[in-house]
Amino acid sequence: MTQFHLATYQSPRGPRAALVVGDKIIDAADATGNAADATVLGIVEAWEASVKRLDAAVEKSMSTAKPLSSVALLAPIPRPTAIYCAGANYRDHANEMARAQGKPDPVDPHELGLRSWHFLKVGHCVVGPGQTVAIPTKTKKLDWEVELALVIGKKCRNVAEKDALDVVMGYTVANDLSARDLGTRAGLPDNSNFRADWVSHKCFDGSCPMGPWITLARDIPDPHDLKLGLDVNGAKKQDSNSKELIFNINEQIADISARITLYPGDVILTGTPAGVGAGKGEFLKAGDKVRAWVERIGDLETTMA
Repeated sequence: MTQFHLATYQSPRGPRAALVVGDKIIDAADATGNAADATVLGIVEAWEASVKRLDAAVEKSMSTAKPLSSVALLAPIPRPTAIYCAGANYRDHANEMARAQGKPDPVDPHELGLRSWHFLKVGHCVVGPGQTVAIPTKTKKLDWEVELALVIGKKCRNVAEKDALDVVMGYTVANDLSARDLGTRAGLPDNSNFRADWVSHKCFDGSCPMGPWITLARDIPDPHDLKLGLDVNGAKKQDSNSKELIFNINEQIADISARITLYPGDVILTGTPAGVGAGKGEFLKAGDKVRAWVERIGDLETTMA
């Protein structure tokens, strides 16, 4: 069986789903002859049947494959219906953020009987690999956050932890760009229930670079043991491993699906490790080149403007 990544590229016919094999790219719908395979979302919505078609088609289509360098990749799912983002979900990151605020290292939330918590980004926040993101004019503290992201492959609700990885069709790389100084609304007291501003903080245009493609779950032996990191202008900022997750992927899927139905193509950003700019007082500026990466998946490059 030929291993492939699932991607979206810009074609003369518009954005199209593709199979990436090494340094070659194959149009998915052209290879299978199935119109539903023209988009990654169309493929994922019937994943179990789709992957069988793709497996059968990929080897037969290698002779007509194009060089990957000849096309521009877009985000694998350009407009996900839902993007769930885990907050403070790496042990080292939770500690660094507490210390930056002059607080002691937090207690493991499991010991307090707590479950994972998530906030939302919206689909139009997503940009693909190699794109330029404009820094919001009102922020002076734009931060980076490399994340292992997963893509749901089947409609599900109330998923048991032991079964949670069965609903994942693949994994990609994300960068949860965050305007740290826009997270609270001015003029409200610290104890106000209406002080938080998650839209300005996390949901500005371009705040969710994602890509370069989706690596199938079957090709990731253990998603809880993947190296991941981030560089800014070639300087290492984040360097960790998904084994440092506080709430693992199984727990996150169980917790979200206990409250809301998950659908094919939904994306979950599982958290970021230590090394964010806020911990050191370093932030992104125009011209910076950011490279987020996850082992077995690939590199996601973004330029700031």
